[in-house]
Amino acid sequence: MSPRHAMRSRLERLAREIAKFGAVGAIGFVVNLIVFNICWHWLNLAVVRSGVIATAVAIGANYVGNRYWTYRDAEKSRRSRELTLFLLFSGAGLVIENGILAISYYGLGFTSSFANNIAKNVVGLGIGTVFRFWSYRTWVFRALPSAAAAEAEPDRVTVLR
Repeated sequence: MSPRHAMRSRLERLAREIAKFGAVGAIGFVVNLIVFNICWHWLNLAVVRSGVIATAVAIGANYVGNRYWTYRDAEKSRRSRELTLFLLFSGAGLVIENGILAISYYGLGFTSSFANNIAKNVVGLGIGTVFRFWSYRTWVFRALPSAAAAEAEPDRVTVLR
């Protein structure tokens, strides 16, 4: 396989991964948005508490989507490790997302519904999503060595077995 073909193949795989991650994230976004606004407007919970609850519910939906669709071919031998890391990195994303909401609401005094949704569901979620994508693909859903990699680096694959 030529280096150009290998690079193109890797970029195509990355594009598919990003598209799937984005589709799962879009569903998580809708879940997050709905739960946040229900908790805040209908249940009259505090704004950051509503954000944390909404993010936690979306994390559950996103785990199912990522595990069984986006990263369904990833290593499955250590599910407890995977779930622990997923929850750890998702928790860090939760802090990023809702920390920005808290800064906007309590620190800057932006308390309108529009400002809260922008802070949490645009700025916070956007930054949190970039962090989650990197951490999930790097640490949580580790890829199995591909057949092409096994042929290209037989010594490395032998050592891993």
